[in-house]
Amino acid sequence: MPQAIAPSVTVAPSVSTAPGGGRAAPGSEFAPLLRKVKERGLLERRKGWYTRMIAGNLLALALVVTGLVLAGDTWWTLPLALPLAILSARTAYIGHDAGHAQIAVGRRVNRAIGLLHGNLLLGMSYAWWNDKHNRHHANPNHIEKDPDVGVGALVWTAEQAAVRQGFARWVTRHQALLFFPMLLLEGIALKVNSVRDLWRQSPRERAVEGVLLALHIAGYATLLLTCLPVGKAIAFALLHQAFFGLHLGMAFAPNHKGMEMPDPAGERWGHLRRQVLTSRNVRGGPVTDWLLGGLNYQIEHHLFPNLPRPHLRLVQPLVREHCRGLGIPYAETGLLDSYRQGLGHMHTVGAAARPR
Repeated sequence: MPQAIAPSVTVAPSVSTAPGGGRAAPGSEFAPLLRKVKERGLLERRKGWYTRMIAGNLLALALVVTGLVLAGDTWWTLPLALPLAILSARTAYIGHDAGHAQIAVGRRVNRAIGLLHGNLLLGMSYAWWNDKHNRHHANPNHIEKDPDVGVGALVWTAEQAAVRQGFARWVTRHQALLFFPMLLLEGIALKVNSVRDLWRQSPRERAVEGVLLALHIAGYATLLLTCLPVGKAIAFALLHQAFFGLHLGMAFAPNHKGMEMPDPAGERWGHLRRQVLTSRNVRGGPVTDWLLGGLNYQIEHHLFPNLPRPHLRLVQPLVREHCRGLGIPYAETGLLDSYRQGLGHMHTVGAAARPR
């Protein structure tokens, strides 16, 4: 879903020894690009576009739920788990955009949209995701600061892999092969982490988020158990969450895996290089944009996190031209090749845990 309001675009000092260019004066690399984007009005909100998109998504969800109710006690109800999972990912994308303040200017409106789509509709904590996702945006692929490349079920550096022990070491050895199967558990993992995070939140925030999470669980269970006997209800829920986790994971996987990882001991990169060199775009058309929720424009999204989703494709030529002028690599590839690159990186990292 993918956040509290994501950091607004700022001009970070640029002191670079990064690949693809020489040393630059503070702020000189990103500032001209930011001016162009502002002059074209691309940071302006698209309330009408988001209103239509949210309404369409809610209507589609209602139609799937209606189909579930009408189908009733039959195994033919189970295929509805797939469209429900796809629409759940659309719901997560809306929450993601709300967290980045892409939908409305005011914090309250964005938070309300995020709580509706995250906590109530998905059972996923808006506050938990925002905290984690904002830290990722601030320092993408930074091994000490980005929670997305911290040690977990998977590891992202040879140093992390070398110290793994027991079953975790076996998983690391085979993590490239296990990656997509493990995504089938991501939908459940998101909910577990959301509940755990309630104790980190302030009492007031915990009360709101906790009630909405409880309402989601109660409503989800009531819907399934009203329409289906227990066995089929459990089967439907497992399929729904598995497809949802797989779809969401496949949308996020191409973005940074196998890209540059800043050296914690090295010089600090400026905003432009920190975001461009660690991100990868995925080529495609309207179908790719829809399936990936605009996250295929990952470079543009990281440079301008509060840029409305429909403007990402419009700002892309400006970013690409700007990077070309500075001699900064601009990574863009097809969807399948992005997976190949990411899995290749995981396989290479896993070698540190394999017998020599």
